[in-house]
Amino acid sequence: MLKRRNITLATCCGVHGLQDGLTSLVYVLLPILAQSYGLNYSQVGIIRAANSSAMTLFEIPSGMLSERIGERTLLSFGLVCAGLGYLSLSVANSFQLILLSLFVAGFGAAFQHALSSSVISSAFNGGERRAALGAYNSSGDAGKLAFVGVFTLAVGLGFAWQGVALGFGIITLLAAMLLFAIFTRLEVGGRPPVSNVQAKASAINGWGLRDRTAFSALAAIVFVDNVVQGGFLTFLAFLMIEKDVPTSLAAFAVVLTLAGGVLGKVGCGFLAGRLGVIRSLALVECLTAVGIIMVLVAPTLTAFFLLPVLGAALQGSSSISYGTVSDLVHDDRQSRGFALIYSVATTAMICAPIAFGLIGDRFGLTPVMLTLACVTLVPLPLSLLLRTSLKTS
Repeated sequence: MLKRRNITLATCCGVHGLQDGLTSLVYVLLPILAQSYGLNYSQVGIIRAANSSAMTLFEIPSGMLSERIGERTLLSFGLVCAGLGYLSLSVANSFQLILLSLFVAGFGAAFQHALSSSVISSAFNGGERRAALGAYNSSGDAGKLAFVGVFTLAVGLGFAWQGVALGFGIITLLAAMLLFAIFTRLEVGGRPPVSNVQAKASAINGWGLRDRTAFSALAAIVFVDNVVQGGFLTFLAFLMIEKDVPTSLAAFAVVLTLAGGVLGKVGCGFLAGRLGVIRSLALVECLTAVGIIMVLVAPTLTAFFLLPVLGAALQGSSSISYGTVSDLVHDDRQSRGFALIYSVATTAMICAPIAFGLIGDRFGLTPVMLTLACVTLVPLPLSLLLRTSLKTS
């Protein structure tokens, strides 16, 4: 039983790392695409939003559909779509084709977060579940770091970005077949019996929220956090280019930020256990706001050294917020609860690049970064609405 659970967790972590790696790859592709096709900041934001919008549109339906046909088929299907999206991107030669390719890749990513979280929640109980979800959450950042790092290194060594994208697409298609084979052998994520579906439907109706006010506050916190993450990561490389950093090296700034995020997600999960959710959120959000301003005004070399620290705070907050979802949702509706939260997160990823792209076109990147620093502080009062529910959970 223990071996089966560990293999299940490892497989879900692998899927998470792969899908999040492909999604974050867009951040370092954007400066290259902008330079190759003469795109402005607004078009850059639209490209990023196309990827995120597909995730938002289909995240909740994927969670609901999994209650009928199981997670296994949908997780494999998502990987196939993501792989095809990157295969298409490798031969895209226009703004429209890039949009379509990244939309397909984002559509595939929609069949991942909620479904894997649901599989893990079913395999683990109690404190083990929170620890397993924490490991799963961190695996996404490890994937981001790996894919972005490999891509940046390959392009820096002179490889064409199209060839690297093609390779990632092929790897993703192979991963889809491997995941389906492993879960079939373990009998994980298959179609639930009709009697179980009917029993769950009669046991709990709707979304299964234990505390609507607390869940709404959590969703708002997740939205703001992802607005800041999406906006900062989208335009970080452009900020470095304004500091006279070469395009290939500017992309490395994203790698450093993501590297800090890996450690931040582990550290913030530990921090929440010691200080509590509200205090740890307040500390992390304040550090993020200060960090963004320091990176903006610091000399280039100093800014590069600050980025891992900022990345730890910027992305570490998600370990605190996502880890709280299972406490606020009924066990029979975990997939819906996670799907709803992840849909909120990807909605923020749609809004952020477009909104801050427009600000950047009109006023420049300095106002963009200052606005992000201010928005970062919005979750502070919202976190107080979680207090009562967390005390009784």
